[in-house]
Amino acid sequence: MEALSRNFFLYLSKNQPLNKLANLYGIRMVKGKIVGGVSFDQAVPFIQQLNQTGMSVTVDHLGEYVADPQTAVKRAGEAVEALELIKSANLDAQVSLKLTSLGLDISEELVRLNLRRILTAADRLDVMVTIDMEDSERCQKTLDLFHELKADYQNVSTVIQAYLYRSSDDLDRLQHLQPFIRLVKGAYKEPKSVAFPEKRDVDANYRKLIAKQLDSGSYSAIATHDDRMVSFVKHYALEKGIGKDKFEFQMLYGMRQQLQQELVKQGYKVRIYLPYGDDWYGYFMRRLAERPANIAFAFKGMTQK
Repeated sequence: MEALSRNFFLYLSKNQPLNKLANLYGIRMVKGKIVGGVSFDQAVPFIQQLNQTGMSVTVDHLGEYVADPQTAVKRAGEAVEALELIKSANLDAQVSLKLTSLGLDISEELVRLNLRRILTAADRLDVMVTIDMEDSERCQKTLDLFHELKADYQNVSTVIQAYLYRSSDDLDRLQHLQPFIRLVKGAYKEPKSVAFPEKRDVDANYRKLIAKQLDSGSYSAIATHDDRMVSFVKHYALEKGIGKDKFEFQMLYGMRQQLQQELVKQGYKVRIYLPYGDDWYGYFMRRLAERPANIAFAFKGMTQK
């Protein structure tokens, strides 16, 4: 059933007629519930609300697989504008980027120029930028760019996905950089040749990666809604004497609000992943595909607000 559910929502995420209908008519239904709106300006009040409750934020401008160079350059400019507004409005927020929105599928030179433009601003403003991970075909290019840019910029981090066989080795290869890493389970449909097909194996690898990253002493972000994973992190950190200032929990906007609040009360840092943009439908379907429990969390969040 879990595999069927995953495949169903991944299919819906790629359905172009449904995407068009959702973008035309659905944003009012989900604004302030699972996304922050169409523009970064619209997301600012929601960031401020989260900050007032003791939570940090990372924002993501939705819209991947850009095929036009001018659009990719425009996206880079919008990311710089978001960084400027975060600083000027004194928001406790960071920026997450998908490289296909900055031209990764167009040319390596273009995505590199766009990234350097963004990271130059990030270092000037002292705001962290996370390079998100996409599907496995783009994994090596993403890590290569991160490795290259980490040598020149301080405020850059990236993501490792637990469902890929390669991830433990990737984490080992990055450790000399003392990187800020976000650890996730992974949300793309991948073949058995590159990814664990069974949830229990993904979970086991996720725990392995969490322990390895926490042991490294580098700052870690554990992105999960799974109560068992949250409990594992808390107990592992306590057992190893790892301070709460060395890691944070990250969760999606609109999901597990009660858990988020409980963690803040317990003194843990919680960062909320807040997307914005008109391409919200595909994002939402992928989140539902990622874990069946997200379906209940999402609709509970949408009806509570």
